[in-house]
Amino acid sequence: MKFLRRSLRILLIIIVLVFICGWSYSKMYHPDYSGELDLKNISEEVTVYFDDIGVPHINAQNQKDAYVALGYLQAQDRLWQMELIRRIAAGRLAEIFGKDLVRVDQFFGGLGIEEAAEKTIASIDTTSEAYVLTQAYLNGINQFIEEGKTPLEFTMVGVEKEKYTLKDVYNVFGYMSFSFAVAHKTDPLLTEIKEKLGDSYLSELLSSYSENLTINRTSIPDKIDASFSKTVASIMDDLPVSPFIGSNSWVIAPEKTKNGKVIFANDPHIAFSQPSVWYQNHIKTPHFEIYGFNIALMPFPLLGHNREYAYGLTMLANDDLNFYIEENNPENSLEYKTPEGYEKYEIIEKTIRIKNEIDTSFQVKVSKHGPIMNGLVEHIIDERPIAMNWIYTQLPNEMLEVSYGISHSNSMDDFRNSVSRIHAPGLNVMYGDAKDNIAWFSSAKLYQLRDSLSSKTYLNGASGNDEIIEYLPFDENPQAINPRSNYVYSANHQIDSVRGKLYPGYYQPQDRSKRIVEFLGDKNDFTKEDVVEMIYDVKSSTASEISADLLENVDTFKLTASERKVFSVLENWNGTHLKTSIGPTIYNRFLYEFLKATYNDELGDGFELFINSQLQDQVLPTQINRINSVWWDDIDTKDEIETRSDIVQISFKKAISFLQNQLGENIDDWTWNRVVSVEYEHAIGKAGGLLRSFFNVGPFETIGGNEVINNQIFKLDSTGYYKINAGPSTRRIIDFSDIENSSAIIPTGQSGNVFSEYYKDQTQKFLNGEFVKMRLNQSEIEQSENVLIFKPM
Repeated sequence: MKFLRRSLRILLIIIVLVFICGWSYSKMYHPDYSGELDLKNISEEVTVYFDDIGVPHINAQNQKDAYVALGYLQAQDRLWQMELIRRIAAGRLAEIFGKDLVRVDQFFGGLGIEEAAEKTIASIDTTSEAYVLTQAYLNGINQFIEEGKTPLEFTMVGVEKEKYTLKDVYNVFGYMSFSFAVAHKTDPLLTEIKEKLGDSYLSELLSSYSENLTINRTSIPDKIDASFSKTVASIMDDLPVSPFIGSNSWVIAPEKTKNGKVIFANDPHIAFSQPSVWYQNHIKTPHFEIYGFNIALMPFPLLGHNREYAYGLTMLANDDLNFYIEENNPENSLEYKTPEGYEKYEIIEKTIRIKNEIDTSFQVKVSKHGPIMNGLVEHIIDERPIAMNWIYTQLPNEMLEVSYGISHSNSMDDFRNSVSRIHAPGLNVMYGDAKDNIAWFSSAKLYQLRDSLSSKTYLNGASGNDEIIEYLPFDENPQAINPRSNYVYSANHQIDSVRGKLYPGYYQPQDRSKRIVEFLGDKNDFTKEDVVEMIYDVKSSTASEISADLLENVDTFKLTASERKVFSVLENWNGTHLKTSIGPTIYNRFLYEFLKATYNDELGDGFELFINSQLQDQVLPTQINRINSVWWDDIDTKDEIETRSDIVQISFKKAISFLQNQLGENIDDWTWNRVVSVEYEHAIGKAGGLLRSFFNVGPFETIGGNEVINNQIFKLDSTGYYKINAGPSTRRIIDFSDIENSSAIIPTGQSGNVFSEYYKDQTQKFLNGEFVKMRLNQSEIEQSENVLIFKPM
């Protein structure tokens, strides 16, 4: 008995000691939100007020001091995130995570992002305000590296802190640009469909690009093996930092608002992660103010507002990346054919450092079109040299000046001049101001190929006939300024015609854009509360129509009683994705079975990539309504030719059988919340176990689904469970009739420091569709409990 009591006492002491150590460690590594700190390279005192969600309100006497402070503050909350994102384009993730990330490093290291950054930096204007403030921002980050607390993640993975440079900033621009691109996933797949299955299969897919469209109209005042595609998609999935995906935005003119002032809304869609993508901050000096949302290592906010104007963005989805088939010199594989004769490939030597392993090296061969992908992407079966031609690395890069300009504009014309300099990634830039102006700009370096040439399959690199003929002036880009509709909007959908034809791209289907127009159409008394409701909407404008078209091909006389009940539930579903909805559970399983029966026999390994692509989303409504299609016949059944009715009937029955096995016989129990969930994953939390529960946030039940306004993005697969991996990275609503009560929310929290009270404090509000105030009122700001004062050294 004494032994047992002694053992219990020892165990209790150990537990207390562990708790004390954990508590002490958390306090030691907690960010500094109050007190005084000495800071180099500031000329005057900077006062920072942290509000109740941890947003720093930086009050400085000049912008340079403010940006030094911003760098320091963002580093203390997000240094681990900065470290990951700077390593992607540089091909340095294997240094942290080991050999499993070598293929990711080899791929990104070969894209030319670093080389393009070096070229840009070599010619940069070091006297420009953008450069000076960026260096101030980097100085603040590096001071935290020297003097601040090392984040827990650095200790856990055994990585040393390194100072940041301008090259790291440009590498982040490059990563962001590439994650917006789609062609690297789609073009190789389409080329393989054309070459292995034939033109008839390809033409049925591509013909849908001019159908089922909600077009963003210009309005200006009087002036198969699929190894390539699959591997690239897999690389993007493996990244420890969020790729960019899509977005919603709309700006309502005074004529359609109750209070007679502009209302601005934006929710960029980005892969979910922990910490959240955006770092909120509010800078105020005697002559400048901006409330911004910054990506790690970007000094100037891509989303922002002040009392005068607001701006945001969505992905344009234009085609800014093409693939060219080069033709090697048969006598010298280091040369490739051009119209002027053979030219030498540029050879770039690269080395990847691998944690606990010997370094590995690889070569990148670069033609005039870009890097040869065969050596960068494993499992490419095609023996032809395939070069990736990407506008981001081909043209001069002014993105630092652009991001500075949009956050420092003095007028709408000034703002337009800044966004006109964007070359890539293509962005829909949205604008509204206190002077009652609204605008949308498709901002990218658009180009023209010869007539009848499609950029959606591989181009001929040797002939000279498939080259870009001309880059178009920005005035020809689709855009709208104060249109007669009294609103502008974007949901990554098809932009208006350029030179008489729809501009090619990888636009999202009309689901969200159509729903936005349904809301905005006839209503002329919008309030902020109306927009709050709208941005959280979970009704699909097209899913119920697609479902009805599918059900038309189901023979109800061949259904059992329970199958007829499922038919009735789906027939009466209005497209809403609530937790208690049954319709989306049935619809998504029915859709998967239909797509599998239609495409899997032909596409094989490329099937799952295709069904989760923008291409499939675009072609779906058209395919369902084709009576005759080359895709209907199952090529695996030799003695039978299947029809549309055969495919739909068997898909419906298989869906019901699957759901009965998964969720039980009672159809009323097939609610959406049983199959859909969201978890915000930390790069280390992905390892699972205790690390998952410590670093990750979630999982949670939620509402929404693919391509509703509250876009909760998941992949269709065989499991029948839908793990949401992307969605609104923030929701922002700015009402110029009440600018001081504009509001926003992010998915988890402001801080990436797991010991911070702001690590996940916004999560439940985000899931519930709630908002928090973006404070601009100085007297309110100064009531903050946490005040940090930086003193010049």
